[in-house]
Amino acid sequence: MSAVLTWIWVAVVVVPLIVLIAAIAALLSRLSGLRRAGERLRLRRTEAMRLQESVAALEGSVQGLRERADQAQRRLTVIRAARGTD
Repeated sequence: MSAVLTWIWVAVVVVPLIVLIAAIAALLSRLSGLRRAGERLRLRRTEAMRLQESVAALEGSVQGLRERADQAQRRLTVIRAARGTD
């Protein structure tokens, strides 16, 4: 009878414990993958923020160049008009 009780104890306690340990191991391996993915996302976010700052600086430079080009075009128009009246 004690052999039957031992097998029942194994079936009720040990097998679920093994299943629980296997589930925890799988969960921990997924969590480490998620942690690595989170770190990659943080790095990409930092890079994106840096790129946004660069884009803002470039937009300012482009706007400055447009203003200078407009000024040069106005000056050229004035010069051409003055030559035409000479």
